[in-house]
Amino acid sequence: MHVRHLQVSDFRSWEIADLELEPGVSVLVGRNGQGKTNLVEAIGYVATLGSHRVATDAPLIRHGAQRAVVRAAVVNDDRELLVELEITAGKSNRARINRGPVPRPRDVLGILRTVLFAPEDLSLVRGDPSDRRRFLDEMLVLRAPRFAGVRSDYDRVLKQRSALLKTVKHSRSADLSTLDVWDGHLAKHGAELLAARMKLVRDMAGHVTSAYAEVAPESRPALISYKSSVGDLPEDRESIEDLLLAELDRVRRQEIERGVCLVGPHRDDLDLTLGELPAKGYASHGESWSFALALRLGGYELMRVDGIEPVLVLDDVFAELDRGRRQQLAKVAAAAEQVLITAAVAEDVPDELSGARFEVSGGEVRRV
Repeated sequence: MHVRHLQVSDFRSWEIADLELEPGVSVLVGRNGQGKTNLVEAIGYVATLGSHRVATDAPLIRHGAQRAVVRAAVVNDDRELLVELEITAGKSNRARINRGPVPRPRDVLGILRTVLFAPEDLSLVRGDPSDRRRFLDEMLVLRAPRFAGVRSDYDRVLKQRSALLKTVKHSRSADLSTLDVWDGHLAKHGAELLAARMKLVRDMAGHVTSAYAEVAPESRPALISYKSSVGDLPEDRESIEDLLLAELDRVRRQEIERGVCLVGPHRDDLDLTLGELPAKGYASHGESWSFALALRLGGYELMRVDGIEPVLVLDDVFAELDRGRRQQLAKVAAAAEQVLITAAVAEDVPDELSGARFEVSGGEVRRV
């Protein structure tokens, strides 16, 4: 799988940018603020319908413009598809495949798969649980795009149920039978999401441990496990649904008093441990970087085991890594079908990652 062509208009800092790419390594070199990260961000958006830098779409539209457009020609198994995404301020986004409109933007998911490593990934270790939940859910969608719908359904139910809880909190005459209905919906969609997350963590755990041992051989073993807000979970979806319903019933009075939803996958976390200690709070800066890198490389190797050859995107990360971690990342990257790298200076990129070079400067990108 590789991106053959990328075009953006009114995306971030770019009024227009047009980039011909090819398999192998492509390095975008430019000083900070020139827009090189914006280009790989656009590629990531095609793969995930989200940005690795911001939580909403509004900042993706160039200041003063009404909409941004991203077009990517993606080649997979000798078949090329053109994906077009239109991001509009205050309105629903639109998508096309081979110039034909599709009902929902998420219908393009799965055409392009990417694994991106960026400086922001340090939050996977040191940040809030929401960062790790987002990592898991993005991996779910990359492996099986249908989970975008599962996540959307759960978020919709959570929003409606949370609004109802706030209403009940402030109105003694509120109809609690409606809450029973939303409990059922939350348990149903939540159980499907939880079962998928747990399987993902089981499938990925060994890859993460191995990747960490390679990038930080002198450190303690790295382990990951799923931490649910309701304690130990059964593996099958039906039993998880029953457990969620029971837990919702148990904490109902607390939820009404507080006006918030206290049960469900939106309150879970991915546990990261080094030896016997949690990585967050105990890992050094270098160990935290190694763990973040291992999470991304673990996901990358899992997708390859699945038969997927994702595009590997390395956004300004070599400057953050020491020599050993640079060499290990370069070893993995050299074997990928397509690697897109951004760097402030070309010297930050290991010599073994030779390939196409692009200069990004003054609102232009050109091959050198």
